Amino acid sequence: MTQSHRPHRARRTGLLAAAVASALSLTTVALTSPSAASAEPAAPADAAPAAAPAVPAAAAAAVPAAGEVVVDEHFAGPALPAGWSAVEGDWKVENGRLVGTSANSGQQSRITFGRHLNDFRLEATARFESVQDAARWTAFGLDVPASGATPWSIATMRSGTTAANGLEFAQRTPANSWNVTNTASAPTAAGTGRDVRVAVEVHGTTARWIFDGKEVMRTTQVARSADGGQALVVNGSKVSFDDLKVTALAPGGWLRPAGSPLTVFAHRGASSAAPENTLDSDEIARRGGAEWIENDVQPSKDGVPYVLHDDTVDRTTNGKGRIRDLTAAQLDALDAGSWFGPTYAGARVPSLAAQLEDLRTRGGNLLLEIKGAHTRDEVARIVKEIRDHGMTGRVFVQSFEVDALRYTRELAPELPLGLLRGGLDADPVAISKELGLSAYNPADGALAARLGVVKDLHAAGVAVNVWTVDSAARWKALEAAGVDGIITNRPAELAGWNSAWLQGGTVTTPPAAPTVAITSPASGATLDRAQQPVTAVQANGADTVRLTLDGTELPAGSPLDTAALALGKHTLRAEATGPGGRAETTAEFTVAATPTGLASLVLTSGADRNAVATLTVMLGQGQYQPLAHWAENQAGRSIPADRARLIAGDARALDAAPRS
Repeated sequence: MTQSHRPHRARRTGLLAAAVASALSLTTVALTSPSAASAEPAAPADAAPAAAPAVPAAAAAAVPAAGEVVVDEHFAGPALPAGWSAVEGDWKVENGRLVGTSANSGQQSRITFGRHLNDFRLEATARFESVQDAARWTAFGLDVPASGATPWSIATMRSGTTAANGLEFAQRTPANSWNVTNTASAPTAAGTGRDVRVAVEVHGTTARWIFDGKEVMRTTQVARSADGGQALVVNGSKVSFDDLKVTALAPGGWLRPAGSPLTVFAHRGASSAAPENTLDSDEIARRGGAEWIENDVQPSKDGVPYVLHDDTVDRTTNGKGRIRDLTAAQLDALDAGSWFGPTYAGARVPSLAAQLEDLRTRGGNLLLEIKGAHTRDEVARIVKEIRDHGMTGRVFVQSFEVDALRYTRELAPELPLGLLRGGLDADPVAISKELGLSAYNPADGALAARLGVVKDLHAAGVAVNVWTVDSAARWKALEAAGVDGIITNRPAELAGWNSAWLQGGTVTTPPAAPTVAITSPASGATLDRAQQPVTAVQANGADTVRLTLDGTELPAGSPLDTAALALGKHTLRAEATGPGGRAETTAEFTVAATPTGLASLVLTSGADRNAVATLTVMLGQGQYQPLAHWAENQAGRSIPADRARLIAGDARALDAAPRS
């Protein structure tokens, strides 16, 4: 990658060992059905998803905010929840769980619910109650019409989840056949009678499968529709579900989630295995597990955007000359494959339109570098091609050219942007904010000298994707440094490295934030001088707990000396700090004047016996004003001065209080 290749942090998708195995094959292969043990025919791999159609303005306005819970169902009622529609099979609520039954391997029992969402997380607790055999399965419907009719996209789980195809992403095609796009094995067996927590996070056509808290697989080939919602599917088994939730996510998801592997960007396609920037290279990258295909775009003499890295066609075709001096017809006639090997003789320099159509129909996402200086009109032509092919949700634009990014942002604010850099800016965060970047994409060597910028950029919500890295040792170092993705000439190898990383590494669950509560005195309590409650703090997940009273530190478990406090409100504040962060809470209580409290003040004041006797007599007769004057007169004499002031204050408060 010369100064023209960069990564994009994009939605995470599938990388499997199986995909790596087929990475260098362009032969269309038959794929296994989710019910592999049955005799159902499999659709070819190239029956890829159609692009998600543009969302109408009215629908876009109704998109829920990120983090909004769209469905939250615990099946507490006696019947199916409102809005849930049983399409096929037996569905009912029993003992606080939704139970779906499929009589045999040919029955796809389905229940639909939810609404159409582009970005969402679907999660539930699932349990196989019984199965006909270990190949039977249940699935999350990721895009299913409310009627349950085909086509639909699902994320599948067998009871035998440790099989090579224990987990799958699959499509039920309009022809009612299967197209399994990705398979993986889970770290443990679901079996029967065991609850497993499963989740799928979807961003457009990309998704990641999460099994018992660990990501196990990703895909870029979720077939999307204009209005499909969510569903549950059961095949040849009886499965129960609980605690089902659908949560809207923010678009993109450019930052790498904790426990997730690096995003794989195929530099000029699988350029180590096929001629760069061709549809052949793109196909091998896609089959090898690349989530994003990185290509360059430049205009022909007649203004048609073409996919080419160099400013001339000399190195990678049988032609000569600058791309900007050649017409579309001349570029279409060039052989862009023979230079790499005879197998690829006749490969063409693809137009951007051809590449977008290939991705739209066969699956995948495009990290598109606007190569070299472009005018606003030239950028507008690129934007038009992206929109005309319905690919705005699957293209990430990057460039070394700041003007090109500014034009793109002005013309198509919906497209995410990445800035390519051969050397780091003095302040990467500042320029990222100025340009509205989703990713900052530096050269590996430049980033290695200032790894701290990764944390700074992440704090600003900006992903970091590094180019061009083909060494496993550097993949390991960059993963440890927290970068989000890598642009590589070896996408299949990086996908395989990621798979090994997922299998070998344990996904550490971030420690939970501590909790803290003040249990004594209770917030809102009213205390008098005779009471001295012991302070009590309850904390979980904390290494240290600090308690303060009106800003002064107080050991937890020590009694409150109400005799030393002023009348009125006081604040206890507890702060707990632990591996998961910091938490704090407050409790307010009031010290009030009462005859009992005043008596306690007098008796514990340290005054001499005659003074105590005099004060007690006046207190018993309710002579609060004289008591106050006498205490002030004796301050520092027969009564300690600080206690005399408190006695006088409480006596006046009692004198001013309404008499019952």
